[in-house]
Amino acid sequence: MSIALGLLIVRLVIGLTFVGHGAQKLFGWFGGYGPKGTGGWMESIGIKPGILMAVMAGLSELIGGLLLTLGLFTPFAAVLIVITMLVAIVTVHGKNGFWSTGNGYEYNLIVIAIAVGIALIGGGDYSIDAIL
Repeated sequence: MSIALGLLIVRLVIGLTFVGHGAQKLFGWFGGYGPKGTGGWMESIGIKPGILMAVMAGLSELIGGLLLTLGLFTPFAAVLIVITMLVAIVTVHGKNGFWSTGNGYEYNLIVIAIAVGIALIGGGDYSIDAIL
């Protein structure tokens, strides 16, 4: 039971965090800039077309986070999150080194490790996957 509860806590924290990140990009919620603002920033760093890429990133984060939170199609949820983090490393954080204090990829790598770990373990007893 403690393993299942621990996995639920990790899924909820990572999943809901990604729901929030997706909502920032898609709707401008939680201090985000919405598709237009996020897309403009993406274009400024060479990711084009910016608005389309902002929507794609937002959908990946929102859907991946929601699925991870629910423990539904958990491996697919993890793939969405991992892809988003890999793109963040390649386009923004990788050149800044490891530590997040220097805008490096530390956070992204931790999220990748957690997502891959959850994908390998499964959603756990407290997940929709377990019911299905």
